[in-house]
Amino acid sequence: MSVVEAAAALLSKIAQAADGAVIGGAVLASVAVLSILDFASYSSALRKIKDAPSIRVSDLRSILSVSDHDSGDRKLVVVRGYVKAKSAVEGIWKTLGPRAIVSPHSGDKAVILLRTQTSICKVWRGLFGWTSERSVFTIPFILVDRGIWSNSDYVVVNINGSRHPLPLVTVHHHLQPITASPCTLLQVGLLEDEKILPLGKDITVVGMCGLSNKTLEIKSCKDLPFFMSDMTKEQMLVDLAFRTKVVLWSGVVVGSLAIGVLGYAAVRNWNKWKEWRQMRRIQRDNTDDSSEADTQIVRDEENGDIPEGELCAICLARRRRSAFIPCGHLLCCPRCALFLERKSSIRSKTKLVGLSTRVPHIHSSRPLSFPSACHTSSTALELPQRHPLGMLPW
Repeated sequence: MSVVEAAAALLSKIAQAADGAVIGGAVLASVAVLSILDFASYSSALRKIKDAPSIRVSDLRSILSVSDHDSGDRKLVVVRGYVKAKSAVEGIWKTLGPRAIVSPHSGDKAVILLRTQTSICKVWRGLFGWTSERSVFTIPFILVDRGIWSNSDYVVVNINGSRHPLPLVTVHHHLQPITASPCTLLQVGLLEDEKILPLGKDITVVGMCGLSNKTLEIKSCKDLPFFMSDMTKEQMLVDLAFRTKVVLWSGVVVGSLAIGVLGYAAVRNWNKWKEWRQMRRIQRDNTDDSSEADTQIVRDEENGDIPEGELCAICLARRRRSAFIPCGHLLCCPRCALFLERKSSIRSKTKLVGLSTRVPHIHSSRPLSFPSACHTSSTALELPQRHPLGMLPW
């Protein structure tokens, strides 16, 4: 068994053993905790973006002090500008890569090209699955102001290590059906999707700005939900404020439900525990009473104070305490019943049970031979009929 299977088996056993209300309350509580954490994250991001200065690209150097230039410290800024390839500000002798990426379907020039190919397969009746392959092509690009700009008024956008969503534009989206063949038995279609970040697109960049090799550079901030976006700073603040309110009230509602469900589970389990404790006390009292009764029976057997009608029909020394099923005859004591059960002549479906309550006994003090009282066959146990007056015919 693998580790995953062992973990799944353990979780299933825990789920079966635990109370469903407790599990549901725990799930709701975890969702509420995640909502509160998201609320703290969005609140922090909202405060940071609100306090960050929104300036033009040409004014970035003015906000960096001399100490920042020397130490390489970065500041959070909000910059809006147009996308250009970095090769536009470099000399021809510095440009080793392409000046732009050209989309093979639309012919548009871009700095980022994201191509996705999704294979749609028929898994079962009416059910489809898919597998996707993504390929990303990028070139270094910068952000410049609108209109006339000099070769020194730009900032390099560094997207390395960033997992934020990109403001890409879809230029190609096509579903191509595939004819069934031995090689593509289950594949029914191929979905091609192509998105680009075109040259000249007006975007907003929120990140940490600083100097790298005497060149302005801006990187993403992991604590913020935005890096490059089509929205302005005011739109970002409105969007973050809405998200903050949503996760806050979601956490409050789900947390209240979790408290209610867990409280209900606690009260119900407390009542169950009290019932179990009461039943355990009753069982303990019954056990004590039965043990006292057994002790009295043993004492009577040792002293010989057993009524004549309750003596074992075989040994005539102990009390009748074992009945035969299904006939219900109460004939002998447990020791003689076990002895009879081991005899080969009575190996059948007949069972012996020790009774804690009295069964109407048969008034006979004469020793009996069990085979003469109950005859067996290969299919079922045949027992003599009871006498109308409750006496055995012998």
